Amino acid sequence: MAGLAEKTIKSEVEEIRDELPDLLVDELKENLVQLSEEKAITHDQLNEIVDLVKQSYEDSLVQPGEAVGTVAAQSIGEPGTQMTLRTFHHAGVAELDVTLGLPRLIEIVDARRSPDNPLMEIHLKEEYAMDREKAREFAQKIEMLSLEDAVTRTETDLINMEFVVNLDRNQLQNKDLKPSDVKELLKEEIGTDVIAQGFKLRVKPESPSPPDLRRVVAKAKEVQLGGVEGIKRVVVKAEGGEYVLYTEGSNLAEILPLPEVDASRTTTNHIREIEDGLGIEATRNSIINETRSTLEEQGLDVDVRHIMLVADAMTNTGELRQIGRHGISGEKASVLARASFEVTVKHLLQASARGETDELDGIAENVIAGQPIPLGTGSVELEMSEGKKSGRE
Repeated sequence: MAGLAEKTIKSEVEEIRDELPDLLVDELKENLVQLSEEKAITHDQLNEIVDLVKQSYEDSLVQPGEAVGTVAAQSIGEPGTQMTLRTFHHAGVAELDVTLGLPRLIEIVDARRSPDNPLMEIHLKEEYAMDREKAREFAQKIEMLSLEDAVTRTETDLINMEFVVNLDRNQLQNKDLKPSDVKELLKEEIGTDVIAQGFKLRVKPESPSPPDLRRVVAKAKEVQLGGVEGIKRVVVKAEGGEYVLYTEGSNLAEILPLPEVDASRTTTNHIREIEDGLGIEATRNSIINETRSTLEEQGLDVDVRHIMLVADAMTNTGELRQIGRHGISGEKASVLARASFEVTVKHLLQASARGETDELDGIAENVIAGQPIPLGTGSVELEMSEGKKSGRE
């Protein structure tokens, strides 16, 4: 029997577009057309495949009244008790530390302003990614160099009231700097006199007093001479036939525009930077990816839908919020729900002062009140009209 034509397959599948998500319909259409090229498909086989896809989709849907939040919390919380509490080296890059296990999971759901170990994985465009020397040159270009790292010796001269700096020739050459450049940077940042004598610089405070000299010394050591701010160290690693850069420290906003960088593949574990630079949808994806990789690294299998629910809850207002009293739990409409989480007395006092009312619409407040919760059978209310009779006397 001859197989169905591509046009027939597409039109048959198109009929179920109202019943399935567009992405699923497009994928089914593509796979069926590909299958028909390899093996003839009859009309009955097509109907059977379509029915199976519809059935599988319906089976995967959540039942109305299902406690998805509680199930998600349990599904992530229970494996969390089996996670390690240590910081490990980054996989394959022994020089860099990265937070893994439970501390990393807590960092993600707390939406920390800055992670303990910010890390970037920088992918380069082909001409740099395939050339080790070019990749190393770029790594040196972006690695931050402070004055403290670019000196061979420093001396605080209390007799002449000056800070004497002996610059490292090699470090300056790597950043393509001259002593005169360093002198100008110091003058600009500190606003004091700087005298250059070859590779030796003498920094003088405005007033010749020990407290002022100490302030100048502390300020001078932190002056950035080159590189990208925040990128403390860069490691070049051969990976998958190309050279990839791993950095200690993160600065997504300054790294992505660089012409050598492949912005579509470059990532950071700093979720707040992603929110500032790429928006809330990218932030949601980052939460999902970071949580999945943290759990999978520990050998834990959690359905992605639970993680997606957490990511949605954290980002659905258009801003990144933590799961805690300063975020989702602290912003609930119910007074009792807020009070049941943390700082009970404070929430109750504030609600009393504002004259708030609690409609008892949620879960926690109904548990406290000892009433059926609005989930499962509790989400259904049956009423019988007195005016209608069944027909029996």
